[in-house]
Amino acid sequence: MKRPTPNADIVAPQRRRAQSNLLSDLRFRTLIGDADWAALPPSIRRRFTQRLAGGNTIVYSGEVVETRLSRAGWWLGQALRLVGAPFPLRTDVRVPSVVTVTEDMAQGGQVWTRLYARRAGFPQIIHSAKRFAGPTGLEEHVGYGIGVALTVHVSDRALVFRGDSYFVQVLGLRLRLPRWLTPGRLCVTHAELSAGEFRYTLELTHARVGTLVHQVAWFRETEQWTPPSC
Repeated sequence: MKRPTPNADIVAPQRRRAQSNLLSDLRFRTLIGDADWAALPPSIRRRFTQRLAGGNTIVYSGEVVETRLSRAGWWLGQALRLVGAPFPLRTDVRVPSVVTVTEDMAQGGQVWTRLYARRAGFPQIIHSAKRFAGPTGLEEHVGYGIGVALTVHVSDRALVFRGDSYFVQVLGLRLRLPRWLTPGRLCVTHAELSAGEFRYTLELTHARVGTLVHQVAWFRETEQWTPPSC
């Protein structure tokens, strides 16, 4: 399926307005070394040094091109509905997807909302928050006190997030989950394609049963939304 080409006369002004409202953000930059950061394409460096302010939101739109769930991965996804369904529940492909990123003014991180359309029924919506905290300097929270500490790497000019440890927070206490209680090794890759598009790859692999979830989607930055002033 051929991807639509954005109208340059429309997209360019949107990007200029968005960039003029963005603050420099070095939080992702400080998590990797100078050489690795320099090895990333300029578009990825720009994307991960954008800091939103005043309720501004960046919107990425694209399409899911591949989703594979093993039998164990499907059952895991259904079980995790109890905590917000953070993994894909269906294997629909060639369906639209939208991602929004907003600054988390309460926690000092970012709120990510992912919408995956379905061929039947309502879309699946996944909420998570990235917080610059914890033993690795970056955590992904999915709600109900559950999260994963992430390490950040560069591989083949792509930005790679790997799960380091899972945890749950209860009554102010942070409990690290033993490995046998976790769903497996999490790996998320952000790789540049062309013309401002990027590929998002999610993979969850269990040591005993192999790959549980494998999903690939492509996105492009659509716009930055700024709330109207009162």
